[in-house]
Amino acid sequence: MKDKIIFATSNEGKMKEIRMILADLNRGVLSLKEAGIQADIVEDGKTFEENALIKARIVHKLTGALVLADDSGLEVDYLGGEPGVYSARYMGEDTSYDIKNRSIIDRLDQAVGTQRSARFVCAIAAVFPDGEEAVTLGTIEGEIAREPKGDGGFGYDPIFFVPEFGATTAQLTPKQKNQVSHRAKALKEMKEVIRIKLS
Repeated sequence: MKDKIIFATSNEGKMKEIRMILADLNRGVLSLKEAGIQADIVEDGKTFEENALIKARIVHKLTGALVLADDSGLEVDYLGGEPGVYSARYMGEDTSYDIKNRSIIDRLDQAVGTQRSARFVCAIAAVFPDGEEAVTLGTIEGEIAREPKGDGGFGYDPIFFVPEFGATTAQLTPKQKNQVSHRAKALKEMKEVIRIKLS
């Protein structure tokens, strides 16, 4: 485990993105499942940063390894920032994203133009083997589409429209998404923190 990075997630879609971005660190990146870790993590922080740190600290305590964790979500301005830190648990943890996405679109039925503004936010937390901690933050601005489009990505990607691409994040190629996504921005910044720390 010493030369590996454990990323505190079991989300395979997320792991694909993470591995692509961290590939040039030349360290294996393991999900919780791959590392054989089962942890009951209660994300009760009030911010993305707090939740990411909660996850990273718990897994670090179990392994002593370099642990990364993220917390990310969608903030819709018309809905006062909802679903925000509750993005994964919005409308109930077992509710499908098809239902969540449809609900957001329906609630924005009367919203036009800039009223549809939204952003994805991602906090990446690291706990290093010596216990030192770091957090980076990334965002991508966009708007809520009128209908879900695209079958790439996961979660809220089909309803998050990025004007510069004229497409939702679910319509972007993995390469395009990793150039502009909230997670990519936060991870790239964290990658530099890791390089400096481990050099």
